[in-house]
Amino acid sequence: MAQRFGYIDSEYIVSKMPEFQKVNGEMDRWTQLRTKEISDKYAEIEKLERALKAEEPLLTDGMKQQRRQEITKRENEVKELNNRIFGYNGQYHQRRKDVLKPVMDELSRAVEKVARQKQLRMILDKSSEGIAMIYTDPRDDYSDYILEELGIDPKANPNQTNTPTQNTKTKQ
Repeated sequence: MAQRFGYIDSEYIVSKMPEFQKVNGEMDRWTQLRTKEISDKYAEIEKLERALKAEEPLLTDGMKQQRRQEITKRENEVKELNNRIFGYNGQYHQRRKDVLKPVMDELSRAVEKVARQKQLRMILDKSSEGIAMIYTDPRDDYSDYILEELGIDPKANPNQTNTPTQNTKTKQ
């Protein structure tokens, strides 16, 4: 019997969803606020640098060093803030994931419904990098067969490991 497959472009679909437009607007506003916060802090640092440059002839070496240390400290704080907000796994990425979850859940439910209506066994997403299966019929999952082939009981507790060295050890 022939198996039926299909594909979707999730980026295209999500871009047409009103919920996504709302979430995207919220994220844009949130990003603008955080970007302004960071820009304001950099402006304060520039102001301190200009003041130091203007007053430098009047300051003692100790005072110059103290001000440079303060500027460096503030620069490091702003870099850390920027990384905490926009860095890898920063607040931006976590917030975006959180606000997009309802949209992606809705998309997933719709994909599953269409797959069942059209009697599709698998739906791929052409907009994702690599191959992303958006929907698969559970009957096509051969994971347990692979586990059995590897000598692993698929119904065993995942926290319990049965390695050959554990099974062959004996007390003397």
